[in-house]
Amino acid sequence: MAKFVARVLAGVLFAAWPFVAQAAGPLNVVQAAGPLKIDLNSGVVEPIPIAIADFLGANPRDQQTAAQVAGVVRGNLERSGLFAPIDPRAYLEKITNFQSFPRFADWRTIRAQGLVTGQATQLSDGQLQVDFRLWDIFAEQQMIGMSFKTTPENWRRLGHLVADAIYERLTGEKGYFDTRVVFISESGPRTKRRYRLSIMDQDGANPSFLTGGDYIVLSPRFSPTTQAITYMSYERQTPSVFVFDLQTGQREVIGQYAGMTFAPRFTPDGNRVVFSYSRDNNVDVYVADLRSRRPTRLTSDPGIDTSPSFAPDGSRVVFNSDRGGSPQLYVMNADGSGQTRISFGQGRYTTPVWSPRGDLIAFTRQSGQSFSIGVMRPDGQGERILTTSFSDEGPTWSPNGRVILFTRTTAGRGGQGGGSTIWSVDLTGRNLRKVLTPGEASDPAWSPLNR
Repeated sequence: MAKFVARVLAGVLFAAWPFVAQAAGPLNVVQAAGPLKIDLNSGVVEPIPIAIADFLGANPRDQQTAAQVAGVVRGNLERSGLFAPIDPRAYLEKITNFQSFPRFADWRTIRAQGLVTGQATQLSDGQLQVDFRLWDIFAEQQMIGMSFKTTPENWRRLGHLVADAIYERLTGEKGYFDTRVVFISESGPRTKRRYRLSIMDQDGANPSFLTGGDYIVLSPRFSPTTQAITYMSYERQTPSVFVFDLQTGQREVIGQYAGMTFAPRFTPDGNRVVFSYSRDNNVDVYVADLRSRRPTRLTSDPGIDTSPSFAPDGSRVVFNSDRGGSPQLYVMNADGSGQTRISFGQGRYTTPVWSPRGDLIAFTRQSGQSFSIGVMRPDGQGERILTTSFSDEGPTWSPNGRVILFTRTTAGRGGQGGGSTIWSVDLTGRNLRKVLTPGEASDPAWSPLNR
């Protein structure tokens, strides 16, 4: 197993992907903000038409990389639902010089509101540098110009960084494209299913296995501060919570418990793991310090208390409990005091997770024969359902709190569960998309922004 992990680590360690960001070229003075802007708080946002010209390269090798980077930028912005990239076949001007100003009238003719130009260059030291500029077509001015560089094999990351910079400049909020997703890859027949801990870019690219499928793994969750994942594994006699260090490939159980531990999640400071512990026919929420391994019990109700998730400021915890007769959402203080029910709609509420912005809690709601992904405020008010199907469950937030990934299972024969796939939906509920994975996949968890 150690050799297996060693083989994949080189492909998954985004912590080891160095890059340098700087202003781009002679035209790098960022002009005063023009009218091109996206207000994410204005309700339904219509995608803005944006042209992303093919990036330039000094030679055929650089040109191929440049085109690939531009393709990543287009894909990221289009999938966000906030941008409508214009078909390059409609362009009237062919960008041939990165240092020149575009012919703004030509871009207005095809109704572009923004234009992205760029170039890719392999430097003498072997590094790959990508420069880009974002232009406001109607104001006829540059909005931002930057350069990024890294090793050539990480060219996709440069596309994510460019897309993040554009997203932040036009929305005023951090982008989420330079991130990764840990998930469970599923394969094989239902009677002999293989579950492997896996990782990929947020757009589904570069998938890799972290475990070999010799035992069941479930509910992976990223640390908010370190390159680590916590998850439940069946590799021991009793299902237990583990922590996997992405930098070293080492994994270890968080403690020795007489019963099953499951549903883990890191605290906001990354120093502790909150989880459920089943013992003596009772399930309660505990939190364990990763240094001392000393656990602290937070709930002591006869019901099943599980799926805990801390608020981003660490002051409160949301969890689900059936203490009232059916699974519902509850919020308590970080020390376990003040436990209060917040869900009162029709159905069963499970898998709550606090938004990184702190303003919303996402959840799964089962009503009748369908499952939904929804959000509500931490006081239980403002409940909204974003998507419903045969089985939508297990939400996870993007680092900027604007998009949710979840698992969708389709109905099989006789109404039984079919294949599992990962989907995304934004807070409007309108931008619903399937995330491409090599095979069946479930239980995604979004990483924080790469550092």
